[in-house]
Amino acid sequence: MNIVIFHNPNCGTSRNVVQIVKDAGYTPNVIEYLTSGWSIPQLQTLFSTAGITTHEALRVSKTPAEEMGLTSPDVTEQQLLEAMVAHPILVNRPFVACKGQVRLCRPSGEVLSLLKQWPPAPYAKEDGSLLIDTDGLLVKGA
Repeated sequence: MNIVIFHNPNCGTSRNVVQIVKDAGYTPNVIEYLTSGWSIPQLQTLFSTAGITTHEALRVSKTPAEEMGLTSPDVTEQQLLEAMVAHPILVNRPFVACKGQVRLCRPSGEVLSLLKQWPPAPYAKEDGSLLIDTDGLLVKGA
């Protein structure tokens, strides 16, 4: 199965998603978008396929979004897209694409909905919190 992860290695959630996919036995194509950047058509396709708006894909925490005035309700989609291309950190993460689907995997356990097989149970994230319990079930809120 071809899995593409748009990844920020500085983000714990993003690192968890990459590790979950690998521990489930897959070899994902990991794209470090802070280095590779984005194009407007790429972002439009990603957001549309994920079923979210550009405003919903905007990362506000730990980014210059507020100081750039991007959280104002009158900011247009085009303005956001241009800002995201100029400043890739403004795109929330991680996005995962596989099987013709795209998901914003926050929290990291969201990636499990895209995978046929999961990592062996029990399974914990990098911070030690349990994601999959000893019965192989997703831990609520994980």
